[in-house]
Amino acid sequence: MASQETASVSDIDCEALSKYLARNLPGFCGAVSATKFSGGQSNPTFLLDSEQGQFVLRRKPPGALLASAHAVDREYRVLRALEGTAVPVAPAMLLCEDETVIGSMFYVMGYVHGHVFWDPALSDLHVSQRRPIYHSLIDNLADLHEVDVNAVGLGDYGRPGNYFERQLNRWTRQYRAAETDTLADMETLIDWLPRNLPPDDGQISLIHGDYRMDNFIFDEGESRILAVLDWELSTLGHPLADLAYFCMCLRLPATGFPKGLAGLDRAALCLPSEAEIISRYCERRGLKDIPHWHFYLAFSFFRLAAICQGVLRRALDGNASSDQAFETGKQTPILAGLGAQILQ
Repeated sequence: MASQETASVSDIDCEALSKYLARNLPGFCGAVSATKFSGGQSNPTFLLDSEQGQFVLRRKPPGALLASAHAVDREYRVLRALEGTAVPVAPAMLLCEDETVIGSMFYVMGYVHGHVFWDPALSDLHVSQRRPIYHSLIDNLADLHEVDVNAVGLGDYGRPGNYFERQLNRWTRQYRAAETDTLADMETLIDWLPRNLPPDDGQISLIHGDYRMDNFIFDEGESRILAVLDWELSTLGHPLADLAYFCMCLRLPATGFPKGLAGLDRAALCLPSEAEIISRYCERRGLKDIPHWHFYLAFSFFRLAAICQGVLRRALDGNASSDQAFETGKQTPILAGLGAQILQ
């Protein structure tokens, strides 16, 4: 949500939007303009400027969509639920389920001023500032997984049963629906993962689903997180799925989207190792260790590969929300290959 992320003028009907906000958002009046953020592969996100200040609008993309995807109403529900908890979020202000207003469902939230780090190497920061950023991310993840979902009204936010089994079924279906080529590494993962499901240990929590560096707004010049963004993939599930997803950045290429840290000297950059990340997380949550870590990592690469394939499919169909969609789609075979390597 930093200003440097904004890109093109939007295709939103700002006159219709202004009239809707005047009727439904207390204290709002006058005209509004919208500028699309360059980030956001899935749900298009816009900076709104008005006499009342700046807001952020997040909408479903137009056109044909994969089933159960782009659930902005779920995002809105999570933002409302997490207000006042240890997990910082932007204030949720309004949900519009009437698709006739701007062509699809959307919600409006407060604009949080701060900094988004797009490079996990944090190369723009002094070495002394980098490790505290990672510590904040790990601590925030542990805090998220300790949220009492029943107390915040999210006790029914996910389906019962083994989380990984459900997710494997879901993302295999989504991948098949978006498939453009046969990828041997994806076929390997689709075969291996269901046959090697860890025993269900009963852990369940609210999980973010896309826990990576560029989904956070930090206070300028500090390591304090001001807001966690992009809750589209959130659900009730196994907390270690989030941790493994976050640790993927250690193996992802340093070029492409999303960026990773593979091949970089993390010690010289003063970034934590995977062992340090896991240790801090476990200490924060009172866990002794993490069995089946290779499964969680392989699953994370499979899931992200399926997501990227969906982005590519939307780009080919003309429904992508970002100019980076084709580049993101190219990551599918790379991610599948990294996941398959973990099994060797």
